[in-house]
Amino acid sequence: MTESKKASTIEFKTNGTLTKKGIEVTEQSSIDALKARGYGNLEDKSFILSFYEALYLQDKGMLETKNEKGLTVDFQKLLFHYEEQNENAWVNYLVYRDLRSRGYVVREGFGVDIDFRIYERGTYGKDTAPYLILGIQEGKPLPINEVTEALQKCKNQKKELVLAVINRRGEIVYYSVGELHI
Repeated sequence: MTESKKASTIEFKTNGTLTKKGIEVTEQSSIDALKARGYGNLEDKSFILSFYEALYLQDKGMLETKNEKGLTVDFQKLLFHYEEQNENAWVNYLVYRDLRSRGYVVREGFGVDIDFRIYERGTYGKDTAPYLILGIQEGKPLPINEVTEALQKCKNQKKELVLAVINRRGEIVYYSVGELHI
């Protein structure tokens, strides 16, 4: 894709600063645009993009990240910083990117067991998220008690649990999880 063609497909462009919690955005018009599209959170009077959101936006050419010294932080450096904080950084990013590319608004999940909340297309800000996502890698053991705890959380909140399984080629397959009644 040519540079001019790529630039015409970018919805907006913003800048952010790398912090320990994520990427801080300070420009109000950018904050408004990001919030309207389901990105970021207001934390202690700062607007913070999570690392997976920042990676996604950076990959799309919509975000330029700088460190505290004003130096540009590229995708790889941002991913490395995220991996220092979360061993599942790459899995979270891949699942997030896939769901966003399918048109879903993806928000942070609840607690340790749930990675994301997914809103149906057009319902963000109007309704609650009907799906909770747990991302896992093919071949990596997942204790059954983690799945049952996540399923119980979903059931208590009247939501559907979806496993996002990433195979060795980076492809994602989604499985709906429910209780077996015999």
